[in-house]
Amino acid sequence: MEEGMIVKERRVVEAFYQSVNEEDRLTDRAGQVEYMTTMTYIHRYLKPGMRIAEIGAGTGRYSLALSREGYRVEAVELLESNLRVFRSKLRAEDDIHILQGDAMDLSCFGDKSMDMTLLLGPMYHLFGEAHKKKALAEAVRITRPGGMLFVAYCQNEATVLQYCFGKKTLWEDMQKGLLTEDFVWQANENDAFSLVRPADIRALSEDFPLERFNLIATDGASRYLSDMLEQMEENLYRKYLEYHLSICEREDLIGASNHVLDILRKR
Repeated sequence: MEEGMIVKERRVVEAFYQSVNEEDRLTDRAGQVEYMTTMTYIHRYLKPGMRIAEIGAGTGRYSLALSREGYRVEAVELLESNLRVFRSKLRAEDDIHILQGDAMDLSCFGDKSMDMTLLLGPMYHLFGEAHKKKALAEAVRITRPGGMLFVAYCQNEATVLQYCFGKKTLWEDMQKGLLTEDFVWQANENDAFSLVRPADIRALSEDFPLERFNLIATDGASRYLSDMLEQMEENLYRKYLEYHLSICEREDLIGASNHVLDILRKR
């Protein structure tokens, strides 16, 4: 039954990524906020010669950038459609190892073999605490003591605000049992995305030898302001980025972000 559930989840995710252009997701101005914020924090903890694993590498946006900065990168991606795009972007001089694989089974890597492990996509699509913990356990296993883990999540409140209220589906969603009386989205294996709140993120890592350094609102208000950001002159947009980076660690703002990044060190 467990295996059948995993297969179903994969099929739903595969269908979702075949219907969207993942390559373009981080290229508009709101997406650039997410990308540049993530890279800003990755660079905060990088040191020369580090070996990095990106699990759920998508079309390679982060892996390629880090590899071209001189870091040793191992990129793992589940979906063949994303891998095709990823490989199409490789240059002759690129030195990066790309594997097709599952975040819940990283047996291709040895224990304590990575200096930094990026889990920037899988938690979006894994349903149930057991699956999320399995992926986190594998990321912890392959990271050396003192190494860093970056784990990204999609937030509940952004969906409630932008979808349920923004698209006026609230009453219908409640009637279908998709939204509880206390406004928690009831995602299941038929959905492409699993949504959490900051308290869920903190609880998930409690059973692991991890120390939290930062929990950040990766895109903050940017998706709410996407139309406005697209119309901004460049100087004002740069100032917005500066503002966003100055507030993205504030606990009172984290939960409403579309994406949140948990930055942890393995003890």
